[in-house]
Amino acid sequence: MYKFLEIERHDAVGVIALNRPQARNALGMGITIELRRALREAAADTTMRALILTGRGGAFSAGADVKEWASEENPWPDMNWVEESLRLVQQVHDMPKPVIAMIDGAAVGAGLDMALACDFRYASARAKFICSYTNVGFNPDCGGTWLMPRIIGLEAAKRFAYTGELWTAEIALKNRLVSHVSDPDALWDDTLAFAQLLASGPTVAIAQAKKLMNTAHLRSLSDQQLEEAAAGKICGQTQDHKEGLAAANERRAPRFTGA
Repeated sequence: MYKFLEIERHDAVGVIALNRPQARNALGMGITIELRRALREAAADTTMRALILTGRGGAFSAGADVKEWASEENPWPDMNWVEESLRLVQQVHDMPKPVIAMIDGAAVGAGLDMALACDFRYASARAKFICSYTNVGFNPDCGGTWLMPRIIGLEAAKRFAYTGELWTAEIALKNRLVSHVSDPDALWDDTLAFAQLLASGPTVAIAQAKKLMNTAHLRSLSDQQLEEAAAGKICGQTQDHKEGLAAANERRAPRFTGA
């Protein structure tokens, strides 16, 4: 059971929804711990082939819970929120299946970084984005300086971070911060349809492609080709690869099962 999350399942698509609306889904220690557990469970669930990460109550996440920081009450004296939030963003980034951030409302600070760690970002027309760290005289520290330049380019990322300005969904789409913008009433249907498309694909092959692209910057071209060959040996042993070849030979659409 979760106190701060809602977990749903739509066939092969999982949904993890932050449900702390009174705090605009701010990432206090409690919700961060729950998110890390839910992500571990999602990663281990072989029947879940795509994941949607979202927030309830009109916000994706307002970022770090600064009110909790200021409180003298600390139920987690042996845990460090910054360390846990860094691990959280890494878990989202490394999830061995496609992850879509569904953003309706604000994605701010560490909440924005969590969205950036997803493979895709689907936003409603009323979504708002702020890289808020410099607004309080601090530097981005949850991985955004690594993720954002790779998504929107270095110069745009610098402007966004330096100024702390607010980006509407329209501006975010123009700068490729989000993949798609929907009317608020259509956001869920559009996001779920895309998640179902991804979930219908060859799960192992997609996971290997994700891992290869996420780590390509660590290697030379020749070394990357060796990694691709190693990943190919894994994919080549799957039933989905056999099905893909059979479908190509029979000139029909493949029916992938994730195996």
